[in-house]
Amino acid sequence: MRECTRKCVDNKKSCAEKNCRAWIDYKKDFNCSNVAIAHNGNMTLAEIAKRLDLSIVRIKQIQDKALQKLQKKRHLRYF
Repeated sequence: MRECTRKCVDNKKSCAEKNCRAWIDYKKDFNCSNVAIAHNGNMTLAEIAKRLDLSIVRIKQIQDKALQKLQKKRHLRYF
């Protein structure tokens, strides 16, 4: 767990470091995507969309693009 994440969880305060890569605007998870993952485990697209204030369709598009990139990298390793 990152130091800033640990500090927020230990102090039970939301993260104020908006420039952090893990920062999200969701106070229930201390504004931290790392805390969201640690507390909730696997999440549905709807849960992720709620945390990021995006539509479920947009989250699905992002997921599909990330999977395509991973698949492409996987194929490149074998050549």
